[in-house]
Amino acid sequence: MTDGFPINVLNAVKACPEVCCIYCATANPVEAIVVETGQGRGILGVVDGESPRGVENEDDIRARRDFLRTIGYKR
Repeated sequence: MTDGFPINVLNAVKACPEVCCIYCATANPVEAIVVETGQGRGILGVVDGESPRGVENEDDIRARRDFLRTIGYKR
């Protein structure tokens, strides 16, 4: 795999029945927890970034909706 890129072997790896996919869609920093045992290695889970910064109040909701209308995303 010297000088190889993941994109070059991705389809071959995905076609292998022993391989699974883990999807994590986020804008936060992410960490994968990897463990190694006598049988091999595996991913235990994914840690998704940061705690929420707060809860929207009525003014925040109104500002978000107004912004979406301004950019034409919501009518």
